[in-house]
Amino acid sequence: MTRIQDQVKEHFTFEVVHVDKHTGARAGIIRTPHGDIPTPVFMPVGTHGAMKALQPQVLEDMDTKIILSNTYHLHLSPGSDLIKKAGGLHKWMAWPRPILTDSGGFQVFSLQKKSLKEEGAEFKDQDGKKIMLSPETSIDIQQNLGSDIMMAFDECIPYPATKEYTKNSIDRTHRWLDRCIAAWKNPKQALFGIIQGSTYDEYRKECVDELVKRDLPGYAIGGVSVGEGPELMEKIVKFTAPLMPVDKPRYVMGVGNPEDLLMIWEHGIDMSDCIIPTKFARGGTLFTNRGKIRIRHRNYRRDFFPVEPNCTCYTCQNFTRSYVKHLFDSNEILGATLTTTHNIAFYKGLAERAREAILQDRYKEFKEEFLANYKKDDRE
Repeated sequence: MTRIQDQVKEHFTFEVVHVDKHTGARAGIIRTPHGDIPTPVFMPVGTHGAMKALQPQVLEDMDTKIILSNTYHLHLSPGSDLIKKAGGLHKWMAWPRPILTDSGGFQVFSLQKKSLKEEGAEFKDQDGKKIMLSPETSIDIQQNLGSDIMMAFDECIPYPATKEYTKNSIDRTHRWLDRCIAAWKNPKQALFGIIQGSTYDEYRKECVDELVKRDLPGYAIGGVSVGEGPELMEKIVKFTAPLMPVDKPRYVMGVGNPEDLLMIWEHGIDMSDCIIPTKFARGGTLFTNRGKIRIRHRNYRRDFFPVEPNCTCYTCQNFTRSYVKHLFDSNEILGATLTTTHNIAFYKGLAERAREAILQDRYKEFKEEFLANYKKDDRE
C-alpha cells in the first residue's frame, strides 16, 4: 500500500497554466473529485455548511467553484457523525462542487486562547461539556464531512508574539501536522499544511522547510490578518510565497479586502478566503469598482441606478440602490440576500479579471488600474 500522499495524487492535482512575465502572479487550475477550480480563486465562507442569506443554487448559478465550511462549528452543531450519516457535507447541504474545510485552529485562536495543550485544544460545547479538539479529532471530523480539501490542525499565532512563543508554537504545530497525516485515511481528500511563524522570516522559512518534507498536496500561509496590519501582512506573504513549492497550490488564509487580494495574487498566491464580502453585505456595505458603498445612507433613497452599473449579477440586473436601501430600512431579509449576491459576484469577478490579466502578462497594469479607481474608505 502506497502512502496517503501518493494515493491522493490520483484524485487531486494542480497545474500552473501561466506565470505573469512581470510579477509573480500566476494562473492555474486545481482538479478535485467534485470539479475543477481555476486560480486565482476567492472562496466564499459558509461556516455552518450554509452561505448566510443565499440558497446553494444561487451560488451554482453564479458559477462559484468552491466554498469553505468550518470544522469547529460543524463539530459543535450538528456533529460530523450526523453529517456522515446524511451522506457527507456535499449531499447534506446540496452543494455538488468542491468544499474546503478549515481545521478549527483559527477558532481556537479567536475563542479559546488559553486552552492549548500538547494533546490539542480544550473547549466547551453548547451544553458546557468539555471537548478536546486534537489533530486526530480535527481530521476525523473533516473526513466525516467529506470535504475535498482538509486543513491541518495548527495554532494560529496571535500578533504580537515573542520569538520564544513563536518557536515553541511552530514546533508544536509541526508535531500536530504529523499526527494529522497519521490520521488521514481518505485519498479523495487533500490535506494542506499551514505555515506559521508570526512576523519572523527565519521561522516562516523553517515552517516551509518542515512542511515541504511531508510532501503535502498544498500549502497555506496562516497567521496573517490577525491584527498585524497591511504592511506586515505583505512582508510575510512577499517573503514566504516564493519559498513555497511552485507545483502545489498556495493559499493565504483569512484575507479578504480587495486591495489585499490583489497584493497576495501578485506574489503568486492561488487561493484565499474571508468572511468580509458576506458579513459586510449583511450590514449593508457593498463592494464596487469605485470602492465600498453603505446602502443605508440617505443619499440612496432616490438613487435609481444599480449598485454597480456594469455588473451582471442578479442584483444589479434587476434592482436599484433605492430599492435595496428600502429593504434594509424595512428590515426585509431580501436586502441581505441581494447584497450578498452582489458582493460574492464582485469578488468572483475580481479573481476572474485578475486571471485574465495574468494570462495576458498585464497583471501589474490591471492592479494599478483597479486601485486607481478603488477607494478604500466607505463612500457615502
